[in-house]
Amino acid sequence: MRQAEIRAFFDEPTFTFTYLVSDPATKKAAIIDPVLDYDPGGGVADSRSIDAILAEAEAAGLSVEWVLETHAHADHLSAAPVVKAKTGARIGIGAHITRVQDIFRPIFLADDVAPDGRDFDALFADGARIPLGELTFEVLYTPGHTPACVSYRIGDAVFVGDTIFMPDYGTARADFPGGDAGALYHSIRRLLALPPETRLFMCHDYKPAGRDVYLWETTVAEERAKNVQIGDGVSEAEFVASRRARDKALAAPRLLLPSIQVNIRAGRFPPPGPDGTRRLLIPVKFRGDAAPGA
Repeated sequence: MRQAEIRAFFDEPTFTFTYLVSDPATKKAAIIDPVLDYDPGGGVADSRSIDAILAEAEAAGLSVEWVLETHAHADHLSAAPVVKAKTGARIGIGAHITRVQDIFRPIFLADDVAPDGRDFDALFADGARIPLGELTFEVLYTPGHTPACVSYRIGDAVFVGDTIFMPDYGTARADFPGGDAGALYHSIRRLLALPPETRLFMCHDYKPAGRDVYLWETTVAEERAKNVQIGDGVSEAEFVASRRARDKALAAPRLLLPSIQVNIRAGRFPPPGPDGTRRLLIPVKFRGDAAPGA
């Protein structure tokens, strides 16, 4: 079986891996989970990271046909529109993105987000097949972190998004709106039922204590044998209890609020105001005596 060529790019500020996946025979390519550089302090968006990936694709003679999102990320803004503008690539995501849009549309007053998911060029159901030259991606519905998460399988490689991490770190959180630790357990078990030699490519790595380098690739066999949260022998009840306890101690991602409202729009920023400026909405929660008076 001919395998896809895979290049990994790491964005350390968001601990995110972006992948450039290509068919060696036809030079057709896809970019998975591209990151837009964003400075929340200055409100500055920059394309330098995705530009570097596109430059490498061009140098290798690749034709980028797809941007594949594993989910609506809460930790980085998507650079999908940059890829589409520069290559003509189509933007695809799991079909259940409409559930995520329904959750967050009222929170961010995002009335411009269409209810049918048309912000994206393609919505993939479980089992959908996406051609890439002479190779094919298979879409695996793997909810739990969000209700819309998917993984992409091509040959012996699976891009798992935010389901499972390197064995010494564990799994993704499941406490975002629409998240479900039980669903995450079953999604991970589905991935770990694949052949033991299947390669799993992470969306994130947080380099736990005791490890000095960032890692992005493991195997089904390694996860089953060594994953600290969901290796073989861990029951659903045990996992759900430990995952929920862990999630209660986690802080919100630094870019949560800008990321969600951009990513439910397929990487598009909110429409410009009367002065032409695009603005992100930051809902505020009050605690203690911070609430303003009537």
